[in-house]
Amino acid sequence: MRTLPPGLAATLSPGGAGRLATCWILARRDGARLGFTDHDQPLTLNDVACTAATGMTAGAAEAELGAKPGTAALQGVLNCGAIREADIAAGLYDRCAVEAWRLDWGAPSQAMLLWRGTIARITRDGNGYVAEVEGPLAALQYVCGRTYQRSCDAVLGDARCQVNLALPAYAGQVCDKSWRTCLNAFSNLINFQGFPDIPGDDFLTVYGTDSPSNTGGSRRTT
Repeated sequence: MRTLPPGLAATLSPGGAGRLATCWILARRDGARLGFTDHDQPLTLNDVACTAATGMTAGAAEAELGAKPGTAALQGVLNCGAIREADIAAGLYDRCAVEAWRLDWGAPSQAMLLWRGTIARITRDGNGYVAEVEGPLAALQYVCGRTYQRSCDAVLGDARCQVNLALPAYAGQVCDKSWRTCLNAFSNLINFQGFPDIPGDDFLTVYGTDSPSNTGGSRRTT
């Protein structure tokens, strides 16, 4: 539950809603902090100058229950005075942190944080852009480290694979990432980066019988 600053609570009282404004603060990974507001005059919030009349507006926002991340969207116009297309192309806004604040434009210190998130992607929309923002819980959905799978996750010839593609025997060779191809085509099983003995979904249906084929040995088939 949010606690309103006393001054902002007074602004929200009957007759005070006309003094409300929204500010967005973007913190890029290069250390730059940019501020924008939908008010018609510049505002300063948390020592960040929030530029007015930038064309930035809030799009749809969704909140989720539980561990699902919420999402929001920011829309704006590409121009040299605010967010430049060259900066977007250079990746300066990749995983950029975003905060949205509601405040009393007559007393900007009376502000309440609405939400915070991270820019997941930016797409062009005519002369403008749409920035899709993910909530903090989105970090729990990213895969960290290796994924355990039957097939190899190395790239043929890279530092993990170590196959020397300059050798005539491997000219034009392709790899389907299976352990059998790694063994038979490249004699490189020692560098195989998969886990071929991980049980598949069919293992869930296996039950014990006295069949001679049930030897307890490897179930590896591919």
